Amino acid sequence: MTPTPPCPTGGGAAVTGAVAPPTSGARSSSFAPPPAASRIHFPRLPPPPSLSSSSTPTNPAPSALHPSDDEALSSMTPREHTSLLSRQRCWRRAWDLFNRLRALPGYAPNPVHYAVLLRHLARARRWPELRCAWTGMALPPSNSAYAALADALAKAGSARGALLLLFHMRARGVAADEVSMNTFVRILKDEGRYTDALAFFHNWCDGRFGVDFLDLDCVAVDPDGPMQFLLADICDDKFAAPAAAGAPALEQGQEGPRKPKLVATYTTLIDLYGKAGKLKNALDMFVDMPANGVMPDTYTCNTLINILGLCGNTEQAEVLFANMVVRGINPDTKTFNVMMTVFASIGDLEGILKYYCQIGKAGLYADAVSHRIVLQALCERKMAREAEDMIQAILDSGSFVPEQSMPVIMKMYVDIGLLNEANAFFERHCRGKGVSSKNFAAIMNAFAEKGLWKEAEHIFCSEREVGNKKDIVEYNVMVKAYGRAKQYDRVSSLLESMEESRVSSDACTYNSLIQMFSVGGFPHRAKKLLNKMKDAGFEPKCETYSAVIRSYSRHCLVPEAIDLFNEMQASGVEPNIVVYGVLIDMFAETGNVKEALHYSNLLEQSGMSPNLVILTSLIKAYSKFNSWKEAQDLYSRMKDMGGSPDIIASNAMLNLYAKLEMVTEAKEIFDSLTRNSCADGVSYSTMVNLYKSMGLLSESIKIAHELQNSGLPSDCASYNSVMACYVAKGDLRDCAELVHQMVVADIPPDASTYGMIFSLLKNGHVSAKEVLLLESAYNDGKKSAKQAVVAFLFSMVGMHAAALDICEQLLRPQWTIDACAYNVCFKVYASCGKVEKAFSLFMRMHDLGLKPDTSTCIRLTTCYGKPGASEGLKTNGFIGYRNNELLSMPSHNALVTYIETEKNMLQFS
Repeated sequence: MTPTPPCPTGGGAAVTGAVAPPTSGARSSSFAPPPAASRIHFPRLPPPPSLSSSSTPTNPAPSALHPSDDEALSSMTPREHTSLLSRQRCWRRAWDLFNRLRALPGYAPNPVHYAVLLRHLARARRWPELRCAWTGMALPPSNSAYAALADALAKAGSARGALLLLFHMRARGVAADEVSMNTFVRILKDEGRYTDALAFFHNWCDGRFGVDFLDLDCVAVDPDGPMQFLLADICDDKFAAPAAAGAPALEQGQEGPRKPKLVATYTTLIDLYGKAGKLKNALDMFVDMPANGVMPDTYTCNTLINILGLCGNTEQAEVLFANMVVRGINPDTKTFNVMMTVFASIGDLEGILKYYCQIGKAGLYADAVSHRIVLQALCERKMAREAEDMIQAILDSGSFVPEQSMPVIMKMYVDIGLLNEANAFFERHCRGKGVSSKNFAAIMNAFAEKGLWKEAEHIFCSEREVGNKKDIVEYNVMVKAYGRAKQYDRVSSLLESMEESRVSSDACTYNSLIQMFSVGGFPHRAKKLLNKMKDAGFEPKCETYSAVIRSYSRHCLVPEAIDLFNEMQASGVEPNIVVYGVLIDMFAETGNVKEALHYSNLLEQSGMSPNLVILTSLIKAYSKFNSWKEAQDLYSRMKDMGGSPDIIASNAMLNLYAKLEMVTEAKEIFDSLTRNSCADGVSYSTMVNLYKSMGLLSESIKIAHELQNSGLPSDCASYNSVMACYVAKGDLRDCAELVHQMVVADIPPDASTYGMIFSLLKNGHVSAKEVLLLESAYNDGKKSAKQAVVAFLFSMVGMHAAALDICEQLLRPQWTIDACAYNVCFKVYASCGKVEKAFSLFMRMHDLGLKPDTSTCIRLTTCYGKPGASEGLKTNGFIGYRNNELLSMPSHNALVTYIETEKNMLQFS
């Protein structure tokens, strides 16, 4: 499928229904709609049924659903008690119900009830109550209690506390059954400890309960962990007595090798092998399941399909999906989501849409994950219209745009410049809704990356759902947005807002602020923030110190940079090669070779080797003192490092040889650069200036032509180098063409360029008085003088079209030009034969009280002498002006002289 170009919607629900606030730079791109055949038509899938309307048959006793007294509880079976306890949504109700059950006459302590209660308390993070329940258990902890508590602890973010239970089981002599073994294997897998997970599984299969692969100190380093009270039991000799004789006996009397019997265990192991990179073991485990009397279920197939997709085996994943029906396993929505994820990983949009459309055909319902995968794929391809169609399909089905997709959609709009659509989407789907602070930050970041600080600020200040407060991440993104846009003054009010909201800065906040002020040229403010960061208890990293040191270096604050370097080392932060490079380059720029070499030695003493950048800085340092031998040795060292020196180092050596007029050595480097197509404008300019300074004008002009034809000149200095050759040769035409190239490339000529232009014009091409008038206007800083000089140059060599373009720009109503520019424009029009235009301009000068110079008067007489021009003079009323002004010239002979000079100039042009 060929992605269609994005285009704004013509009233789709995704972007209508709200008016976006005005934003700076808001715009809406116009894209042509794609052909009808290329549009994607998304099926309108119904939403999943709500839990309250589920038709799943459940027949619990009425008293089991709403127990109103102890008599109702007494009539229930232990299984019904377990079911009722499990369905409690609040830990307090679960705690209360458990106590009521224990108070029932004849109640026998049930290990499953304890397991359910522990799960409730762990999920609610009620650690004091959990400890009370654990220590007050009437029965020794069973496998079900350990498994339930470990699972809940891991899901609550306390994997270390969960693993601590393994040592507690070992100390008490409770060997893991398959359920608890599977639980701990899954926890180790989710923690990325694949080797430990496999070791624990293989020990269990061999009939051993070994936890030697776990380090107790590593597991229990947190003194404030929720399960630290178990350490006292583990270290109690009386408590550990059952295990003193050796390895604990297996429950149910099983000894020796065994294999799993639960499908959940196989599923966990398949996922474990896959994530550990052992695909063959995962496939073998899947194949062995029927042989061991365990049939794979939907979740097992989903897991293996996902593993195959992660390994890039898309075809095998499709084969397994097709074989699920043959095996009698019905795919669910997650199965289709996994297949969509597989194709998303290889960028196959057709595959994603294929399985999305099959969800409805299978009688299933698309969920938020399904929608998120499709929207992600469309937004990554900037397919705005198709994404809007998908959003409309989601809304039509009664669902909502997934919250995780909102930043992705907003980023798509921002990246393609559809800011109006982005704001409209935000107003409808995000403002005032329960969008998390994390996703608000991601939306703001889409604008911040583009430097759109006002739009990011609008998101930051937008209305939130009650209770949805700004997190520190949002403030950090705003710091980034202000920094990118150099809005440093706004940071102070942002920090005040943080204090008012009682949001504490984190390490990222300080790092962002320090980076911002360092890059923005405020090293002292950055240093103050660095001190404040340390006072707040955060340890700055090497990159943070490096930013401030670099800022000091750019402002030539050498002592401050050295002091901070020493402070960095005293704080125990080891400088990296970037920090050393900054210091070495700082001293190289100031010509302090001794200090540059000192820090280069420190770099090598710390176990690092100088890279090409540092060696280049040292070459620059040596070149300050014309130490070409030392620089040459470093340049040879760079060659021995593999490859060839970069263009910066080569140009540094080239410039050094040029300063010392070492033509042979310079030519050797230059020829090497040109052979490898590495020479840039600086390389050519250096050789042009070298040959010119040595009097080798033909060689200089040859290199200048090569530079001009190469398309490499990208700055004024490169163009000036070429122009200097043309000036030396006295070639006005080539000089004018070069200036025209600069104008087309939007590279303004500098003072050196204009100096060479005046020098050429004085060299016999134009009267000295006329050049003096132009030069005087330029030196006086007249607004239009630069354009007038260039237009005059173009006109002199016959580049009339280019000269007319400049004159048309100068004569626009919004421009206010001086007499010099008017005279140049008159001469340009006269030289191009635009007599009526010249007369009209002459009249405007008269109306403005601007007197023409002598050359303009001569041009006027020349125009007057052309056939048909006299009638124009009479018509426009110039005869009187001519009689009054031209006759007042010094003498008739002088007038004749000027006219002859002017005729010669016209003949030349």
